[in-house]
Amino acid sequence: VGNRHGGIRWISQKLLPAIPGEKPNNLLLGNLKRQKGGGKPDYNLRTGKDPNFAARRRGIEMAWEREWNQVKENPNGPKVDYTKHSYEYPEVAYELFPEGEYPPLRTLGELFEEWPQDELDNPPNPYREGLIHFDYTDEKQREAAKLFRQAELPFKMTNVPEVIAAGEKWTDEYLSQQFDRQSDGALLANIFKGDSPKLPRSKGGCQESHNNFFTFFTPASWRVTSMGLPPTRDNDFTFQRWSNHAKYADHVGLNFDQPHYYFQSGVPREERYLENDRWTFVSKDLPSFSSPTKTFFMFSPDEQKGIQCRFGERGVTAATHYDAGRNMVAMMTGAKRYVLSPPNMCSKLGVVNVRGQPIFRHSVLNFAHLNHLGKPEGEDMCDMEERWLERSRDSLAIDTVVKAGEVLYIP
Repeated sequence: VGNRHGGIRWISQKLLPAIPGEKPNNLLLGNLKRQKGGGKPDYNLRTGKDPNFAARRRGIEMAWEREWNQVKENPNGPKVDYTKHSYEYPEVAYELFPEGEYPPLRTLGELFEEWPQDELDNPPNPYREGLIHFDYTDEKQREAAKLFRQAELPFKMTNVPEVIAAGEKWTDEYLSQQFDRQSDGALLANIFKGDSPKLPRSKGGCQESHNNFFTFFTPASWRVTSMGLPPTRDNDFTFQRWSNHAKYADHVGLNFDQPHYYFQSGVPREERYLENDRWTFVSKDLPSFSSPTKTFFMFSPDEQKGIQCRFGERGVTAATHYDAGRNMVAMMTGAKRYVLSPPNMCSKLGVVNVRGQPIFRHSVLNFAHLNHLGKPEGEDMCDMEERWLERSRDSLAIDTVVKAGEVLYIP
């Protein structure tokens, strides 16, 4: 309910995998054995009532809401508008580079020394992009982009009319109408029964964290007794309430160590095979991403696993992870910094590779902590976190800022 500053939260040693070549972390392995051996889980997937995993916020005025209600008629915007920031771009390439020359990689330590993860209001000026940017409206550049896509190399598309149009359409009011109707009691009918002309309601949910760092985990596999409290909780925010906090976060310049909220939604892959009048707004507004047939963005429709929508606010940072498939990431509004590493860097990034673990395919390392290595404030960091950060500091990566109307291809 409060809006307190929690300070730096170091990573628990029990959640970190062993350094490659060293003895496995028995705490992680022990938890996996308990899962395989059965036993009652800590999280009830049917009710989600465990307060360790789900927070009830409905009907409770939170501290930030009292502040927001006093300023909401004339709020400040973001301190830095990244859609209007100064950028330098590499020249468009119409042929592939010699192997190993693209994308240009730097060490993670260099990237975060130049622009620390949580310093949102002090980006490099100008910010130098390393990824090739292709103009979607230029046919020759689209064809060049296909070469990079086929070679499994990252790039960005700019000036994507469909994404720009959807971004202009996706106002807070429009999105709230799509997500909040049933929860507000305005629409209770199940539109999948009969021939209702109304646009199907979209499902979404909100997560909260003590700070700006969000680590993915599988709640049904998490054991509080052996692993501690989970890194995030679900809550019952409507989209409108989340949106209010996002605007509040911009207004006050929310600090990294204050509570943050992350709204998420998904469209199942099966939706694209339904009649169009049964599509939710994401599929309707982004047909090139929802099509059951091949498009530039849906270039392998049989492999499409659905569409994931992420609504982040100032500072929200998703922990390092790898996805099983290839992603086309469309930015609807605002901007987001991505840090990409080649797959062969996983062993340096603390990614949990033990199938069945609740944090499988993800890392719990917070790279904002790189800037605390060797400094007085880092003395409370556990030895394992320090060693992992030292290891990850030398890993290779590239960063990019994806802005409204752009699409990032992640191989």
